[in-house]
Amino acid sequence: MAFLPATKKEIKKLGWGQVDFVLVTGDAYVDHPSFGTALIGRLLERYGYKVAVLPQPEWKTAEDFKKFGRPRLGFLINSGTIDSMVAHFSVFKKRRKKDNCTPDGEPGKRPDRALIVYSNRAREAYKGVPVIIGGLEASLRRLGHYDYWDDSVRRSVLLDSKADILIYGMGERAVLEIAEALDSGINVRDITWIKGTCVRTKEGPSDEDTLILPSYEEIKNHRDKYCKSFVMQYRNNDSISGKRLAEKYDEKTWILQNPPAAVLEREELDDIYDMHFERQAHPIYEGKEIPALGEIKFSITSNRGCFGGCSFCALTFHQGRQVRSRSEGSLLREAVLLSERKDFKGYIHDVGGPTANFRNESCEKQRKHGMCMEKECLFPEICPSLKVDHKEYKELLKKMRSIKKIKKVFIRSGIRYDYVMADKDKSFLKEICLHHISGTLKVAPEHISPGVLSYMRKPSVEVFEKFAAEYRDINKKLGKKQYLIPYFISSHPGCDLNDAVTLARYLKRTGFVPDQVQDFYPSPGTLSTCMYYTEKDPFTMRKIYVAKSIKEKKLQRALLHFNKKENRALVKEALDMTGRKI
Repeated sequence: MAFLPATKKEIKKLGWGQVDFVLVTGDAYVDHPSFGTALIGRLLERYGYKVAVLPQPEWKTAEDFKKFGRPRLGFLINSGTIDSMVAHFSVFKKRRKKDNCTPDGEPGKRPDRALIVYSNRAREAYKGVPVIIGGLEASLRRLGHYDYWDDSVRRSVLLDSKADILIYGMGERAVLEIAEALDSGINVRDITWIKGTCVRTKEGPSDEDTLILPSYEEIKNHRDKYCKSFVMQYRNNDSISGKRLAEKYDEKTWILQNPPAAVLEREELDDIYDMHFERQAHPIYEGKEIPALGEIKFSITSNRGCFGGCSFCALTFHQGRQVRSRSEGSLLREAVLLSERKDFKGYIHDVGGPTANFRNESCEKQRKHGMCMEKECLFPEICPSLKVDHKEYKELLKKMRSIKKIKKVFIRSGIRYDYVMADKDKSFLKEICLHHISGTLKVAPEHISPGVLSYMRKPSVEVFEKFAAEYRDINKKLGKKQYLIPYFISSHPGCDLNDAVTLARYLKRTGFVPDQVQDFYPSPGTLSTCMYYTEKDPFTMRKIYVAKSIKEKKLQRALLHFNKKENRALVKEALDMTGRKI
């Protein structure tokens, strides 16, 4: 099977008179299941729809959007695998010099706020053709939201893009239902019921089951109302317990968010990931490299969703907290498929997902009642109902590494060390030390100050230290020199300069050298971003200290790399300001 067509020549070769959908994306077209464009395109293809891919179109005119002619059913638009503003700007609001999802990493191949630009160009190209937006940028901007780059509360991207329907979350169910409805002749304006979608309406809801959020004007002008809206959204983001939400903009403009779509069960995930993918960039990029492909080409997605609950992570609003995984058979089939490729060198780079060692639902109650609205699985302590079991994952890795031609299977997507420590069976950590690490294991304690960790919803530093000690002891017994590389975040809400110095002193005392320090990035859709904007914990309404100046952000970041020469002046300044020494 070939790629989905991305050129007029391919359309002609296929003998298509008219395509059903034009799938527009801000990324280069890579036919790999780690890219949403490939997943959605292949899924629609399987159900008999003719799909053409329009990757990184020229957006200054509508000409590229006319490339395949008028689509019979509509345009499906995403901005790429990450929010276009995050793709373009660093936390210091400086233009990035590289775009990993673009040929040769060249920047500037997609516009700022790509969903808005692409949707408006599609409208210019063909009046009256349905426009459906989806992907991460749509998902996290589906309702009124704080925008770091404008430093203001923006409207739902559904309004600014003038699209007809917005798909949020993992969109396989919704896109098929929309396609079926359009194909049956239903006007796009009447497709208002599909779970996992947002639509614009002229009237507010009349039923008692829909929850009315604070209006856009309220959240724009009153931060307490923004907090209230966030909490209501957070508590209704589960496919079992979540209610329909409505947000008012004016007397004739409402955004209606239907309840989340049901998560895909194991058999459904297997069915999707067992589809044919070329696992390469489209031939239009011949002679060029797509950096992101190199990172995931020989990686395998084993699960979706995360009940970890980290405040700074957008997964809660996109994939959701319910975890589902693929079967052992499906994963082993993909491993064999990768091992037979000519360019395979014997290494599976990752078998994981949002959190590699989460394979199943968090507890028995969750399948019937959904995720708890008022409680987290891992914070502030491990929930007594949490099922902690690595047996299935451990067995999967064992079988995968025994496949002929596979030399090593790595885990790079990260493990939750507090979940590992909660497992009474200690064999999993020994297993990964023995077989699935190449010298270093990356974990994410993120900070060590109790107050900061509580706002991050991360475990105490004592849990990390116990894990580090156990990891060290196991490697010593195995005779292996393997190290931990911890990730930390600077300037997270709740973290002041004293907390940053405390962390720097801890790093010096313990000898941990952070491989990567991330300054907190207030991207749409996270609890931490709500804290950053409102300077409050939305669940308790307590005031939070927030480092907002670029100067303080640079000071906090420099402290975590205090050993670098270029940071000496900033480190000294931070120490002088706090009256302390490292």
